[in-house]
Amino acid sequence: MTTRLGNDAPLVGSAERAYQHTKRAIIRGDLAPGAMISEGQIADELGISRTPVHEAFLRLAVEELLTLASRKGAVVRPISPHESLDVIEMREAIEAAAAARVISAGHGAEVAPALTVLLEKQAEALAAADFDGFVEADDDFHTAVVVASRNPIAVTFTRQLWDRQQRLRHQLFRGAPQEMKTGFEQHRQLAAALADGDVARYRQVLAEHVAVQRAELGAL
Repeated sequence: MTTRLGNDAPLVGSAERAYQHTKRAIIRGDLAPGAMISEGQIADELGISRTPVHEAFLRLAVEELLTLASRKGAVVRPISPHESLDVIEMREAIEAAAAARVISAGHGAEVAPALTVLLEKQAEALAAADFDGFVEADDDFHTAVVVASRNPIAVTFTRQLWDRQQRLRHQLFRGAPQEMKTGFEQHRQLAAALADGDVARYRQVLAEHVAVQRAELGAL
């Protein structure tokens, strides 16, 4: 049941719809970096007024996904090469530390079933050329390792990197779809290293995994 707060309730709902709709399009790459978008464009797509879209644009600007270009328009903010490298570097550091904690705490066996399920989902998505399904399972795989560390700070940092990391995933796999298979094979190796309690091996494979992303993103 939706709780309505007087006359403002429909506006709140419309603003959230506009926010989620635009954010999803930016992260997926449907709205390309550098593209100009208008409040009217999004309003027409959703069948709503411009006021809630304006609210959504302000929120996305704070999150650095949009740069407000005029009173009624905005530009999709590109991720610079330097920013991409920063995101990848932080993501590797957080996950490597998380995996080490999972192994040292003896929690590898607990997360193994979840990783197996996610690997199966990725295999199915790969076979069906299901791009969105593959990206979703890719994110879930790495997030599962961080969550299994039971380190709330690591989880918080991972959440803060999510928007940028997902944009990079979409950019990578759309630009170099052949890397989906490579990524999947490396995921299998990561899961095996975690199950075996091999911290050094996990770090090595993760470094190789990230190196592929650095190289491909640099070539796009």
